Amino acid sequence: MEEIYAKFVSQKISKTRWRPLPPGSLQTAETFATGSWDNEENYVSLWSIGDFGNLDSDGGFEGDHQLLCDIRHHGDVMDLQFFDQERIVTASSTGCVTVFLHHPNNQTLSVNQQWTTAHYHAGPGSPSYSSAPCTGVVCNNPEIVTVGEDGRINLFRADHKEAVRTIDNADSSTLHAVTFLRTPEILTVNSIGQLKIWDFRQQGNEPSQILSLTGDRVPLHCVDRHPNQQHVVATGGQDGMLSIWDVRQGTMPVSLLKAHEAEMWEVHFHPSNPDHLFTCSEDGSLWHWDASTDVPEKSSLFHQGGRSSTFLSHSISNQANVHQSVISSWLSNDPAKDRIEITSLLPSRSLSVNSLDVLGPCLVCGTDAEAIYVTRHLFS
Repeated sequence: MEEIYAKFVSQKISKTRWRPLPPGSLQTAETFATGSWDNEENYVSLWSIGDFGNLDSDGGFEGDHQLLCDIRHHGDVMDLQFFDQERIVTASSTGCVTVFLHHPNNQTLSVNQQWTTAHYHAGPGSPSYSSAPCTGVVCNNPEIVTVGEDGRINLFRADHKEAVRTIDNADSSTLHAVTFLRTPEILTVNSIGQLKIWDFRQQGNEPSQILSLTGDRVPLHCVDRHPNQQHVVATGGQDGMLSIWDVRQGTMPVSLLKAHEAEMWEVHFHPSNPDHLFTCSEDGSLWHWDASTDVPEKSSLFHQGGRSSTFLSHSISNQANVHQSVISSWLSNDPAKDRIEITSLLPSRSLSVNSLDVLGPCLVCGTDAEAIYVTRHLFS
C-alpha cells in the first residue's frame, strides 16, 4: 500500500462512505461523504479527493480532499449510506432518518425526505415521549431499513411517507447495526452479542434465526456480509475480536480472530476483492486483513505496514506475538491452512478510528482526532 493522506477537518468524523460508481463504470472512486458527531454543530459533507501529493511542513503527505458541499445535521450522525448516486441516508442520535439530495450543478445538499420519529422509547403523542438514537441504516433501492436503541426495525421506501413495515419490539436490547442478506432478509447485531435474521416475507415479529457466541454477551457493534457468499458475515464488537459466521451452519461463529485492543467500530469486506477485509477500532488502528491464497509465505502474521513498512514505521511493533491465533481463512477451520496477513494502515495510533469504507483501490476513514485519511493505492 502506498501513501495514506490525512486531512484535518475540525470536526470529529463518525462516518465515511464512498459514493457508488455508476454500473459498468471504469473510473476509480473520487467522491465520498462524511458525517460528524459530538460537535456543537454536526454536518453531512461531500468531498472530492482531487489531486494528491503536497508535502506538509512535517514531511507527511497532506491530502487534497476538496469540500464540495455540506449541510447541517440535527444530532450526531450515527450512520450514513448512499441510497444512489445523488441521495444519502443518515441515522441521527435524535431518532430521525433523513434522505439528503446532492445537486451537482450548484454543489449543494438539501433535505429530500425525513422520518423524524423513526425511533423512540415512548411513542410520539404520549406525554413521556422520548426519542431513541437510530443506530444503523442499510439501503437497497428502493428500500431503507433502520435499527435503533429502542430495539425497533423500520422498513421504509423512498418517496413513501410512512414506514412500509415496523417490527416494534424486535429486540429487548439495543440494535447496533443491520445489513441485507438477501433482498427480503436482513441481519441485525445487538448489545448482548446476538445476530438475528429477519425475513420481511413473514408476518410475525420473531426472527427466523438467532446466532450468538455461547455464554458470551459481548456487545456487537458492526456487521458486514460477504459480497459474493451471502451466508458469510463478519462481525466486530466491544472486545475488538473479529468473528466470521456462516449463517447456514449452527449458531456459533466459524472463526474468532484476536484483533483490536478496544471496540471494533466497523468491519468491511472489500466489495470486489472479498479475500480482503478491513476493520477500525476505538484503539486508533485501521487494519487490512488479507486471506487470499496467493500471498507468499504467510508466516509473518502481523506487519507494520506490510509492503509499506518504511512509511508506516511508527506502527505497532509489539503486537506480533498476539496474533499467533490468527490462522484461518474466512471459513477454514484448519490451522494448517494459510494464515491471514494483517497490515496496519495508519502511520501512528491516535484517537478512535470510527468509520472506514473501501471501493476499488481506494480507502477512506474518519477519526475522533478530526482527521480524514484517504489512499488510492490499496493493493499496489
